[in-house]
Amino acid sequence: MRILHHFAARVLTAGLSFAVVWLTARYLGAAGRGQVSLFFTDVSGLVLLTGLVGGSSLIYLVPRRNVWHLLPPAYGWAVVVSVAGAAVVQLLRPVTLEYTLHLAAVTLAQVLLSINLFLLLGRKRERDYNVLTTAQAALLAGALALAFGAAHWLSIRAYYYANYLAYGLPWLISTIMLLRLPDAWRSRRARRRAAARELARHSRGAHLSNLLTFANYRFGYYAVAYLASARELGVLSVGVALAEAIWLIPRSTALIQYVALVNAADKHGQTYAALRGSRLTLLATAAAVAVLAAVPASWLAAFFGPEFGAAHGVILALAPGILINGAGMQASTYFSGMARYRVNNRASLLGLAVTVPVSMLLVPRLGMVGAALGMTASYTASVAYLFWHYRRALRATWPDLLPGRADWQWLIGKAREQLSTRNKP
Repeated sequence: MRILHHFAARVLTAGLSFAVVWLTARYLGAAGRGQVSLFFTDVSGLVLLTGLVGGSSLIYLVPRRNVWHLLPPAYGWAVVVSVAGAAVVQLLRPVTLEYTLHLAAVTLAQVLLSINLFLLLGRKRERDYNVLTTAQAALLAGALALAFGAAHWLSIRAYYYANYLAYGLPWLISTIMLLRLPDAWRSRRARRRAAARELARHSRGAHLSNLLTFANYRFGYYAVAYLASARELGVLSVGVALAEAIWLIPRSTALIQYVALVNAADKHGQTYAALRGSRLTLLATAAAVAVLAAVPASWLAAFFGPEFGAAHGVILALAPGILINGAGMQASTYFSGMARYRVNNRASLLGLAVTVPVSMLLVPRLGMVGAALGMTASYTASVAYLFWHYRRALRATWPDLLPGRADWQWLIGKAREQLSTRNKP
């Protein structure tokens, strides 16, 4: 039931995120959507850098550490990276001072909220995590709908200010929730320093793979921005957003698996659950990919605007990679929960070594479709490496990783159990 509740929240959040994609595409056009995508990609990159002292490692450490030992170093690093990172972007690219200031501010707002949410999730406050994550997405979509539809403010500035509201209000609420935790405010300075060192050590190992994975996911965006056009980047971002929305399935199961694994006394006892979760996730992801690939280009053009019918080609090029990487997320989560970060790091590095030359070769020739093919090639290389080690770690055969009759029977049994429970007076 925990997975189902979390999955329902992720579905709702994904729907609201999709609304943001639709609003920016419909009202700003392909070029405007390209600007939004590049800004969002810059923010995401800086957010990942802040995870070098924080990030998902907070979930791993907070069950055993005082919240107020972990929060100050995570907040301090967030400020440093947000400001310095935005300044570096201005040096590397011809952007305005306004862009740089908004980049630093939006990044900081997003990171402070994510730190609070990770701390709550690590304390098994999953309901609060889901509510606040959904509220953030709803605030962003609602603010953009008012700005674009009601106020006719058709500018990327509307997107900047909508982010302040969407991340600022949930951050305030989550801070109040943290203040209500029983953790003591005052403690020995030595303990605070030890917690900060432990956080930095775990974060570096856990987060390097996230940085490399982000490069795999988004190198194609920068390649299209520099080698093609903002319009093609806008169309690419819509196709990628639709395809990656499917990952809410593996990400939901992976996150719950991670929380269960880091809190389990017998980590190796989670083997059977991990294998079954991987198989069921692969099954659900394959069904979702098949449905998305069947959506015709004319529907995309009618829904997002005439310029976005070409996103169908992006979806087809990405479909195999979306399925493969969705399956790989379970293996990656397993190694993170076991603190075997080197496996994930090597897999991500292998993917990056593939996506850079493939994208540089294909984008000048095929544009946004070439970038999508580069992503698929990257995911295939990374997941092949992950699954090789995943199978050996769990002492499983290759058929153990694929869905079978037993998984269908388990699903049917769970469905019948839920129906019988609901029908009871």
